[in-house]
Amino acid sequence: MMEPALVLAGGLGTRLRAVVGMSTPKPMAMVGGEPFLHWLLRMLARQGVPAVYLSVGFLHDAISGALGDRFEGLDLHYVVEPEPLGTGGAVALAASRIAAPRFLVLNGDTLAAMDLQAFAAQARADAADLSIALAQTSDVGRYGAVLYEPDTRKVTGFAEKGGSGAGWINAGVYMVDKAALQRLDLPTRFSFERDLMADRLAQLDMRAWPGVQDFIDIGVPEDYALAQTKVPRLVGSSPQGGHA
Repeated sequence: MMEPALVLAGGLGTRLRAVVGMSTPKPMAMVGGEPFLHWLLRMLARQGVPAVYLSVGFLHDAISGALGDRFEGLDLHYVVEPEPLGTGGAVALAASRIAAPRFLVLNGDTLAAMDLQAFAAQARADAADLSIALAQTSDVGRYGAVLYEPDTRKVTGFAEKGGSGAGWINAGVYMVDKAALQRLDLPTRFSFERDLMADRLAQLDMRAWPGVQDFIDIGVPEDYALAQTKVPRLVGSSPQGGHA
């Protein structure tokens, strides 16, 4: 059975405020006539995810009030941050509420066209502490690159933003082993990407899954404009969209 998913939906969305206003949480920004979260949740439902935990903070009532506790067959649960905890703190807090030993983590402002079933199966087979879905791009400058060994897919490092050239980038989809989080001495507030993935790389068995076909991050105005047509196309035409 597919693991549950955690969607990080508590960001302030400061870069999008000029476009969507102050009263709309970033994951609820309208894309193709629907809130972005509808598209993300629909993709998860179609790929067999049984339940989604939404990590919320900023304007959380606007999210829970709009979605309720069910969406297209998904059971929805809300984990409210008492204060901003960073992406890592949000994951750690939600992990304490999720019964499953492993769970998916996705960003609430990013959508990746990928086969989640295949990603999850590989993560289980690897039995890694953390698995990362990667997308290939012709220019890693905006995102930074993920470095890994092709044979073992073991992640060996992260290149900072500002470089150039083709490479593999983090698509914002993970499989997390709860036991790995629990054995590390992590603060209450921390960055998942910087303080865990980068700074604790030597302490973790971290594996790459270079199978993302396409993705989009709606966090900046120019990509938000692109998302109006790209997100419906990715969700509607993805060959992996048929899982039920």
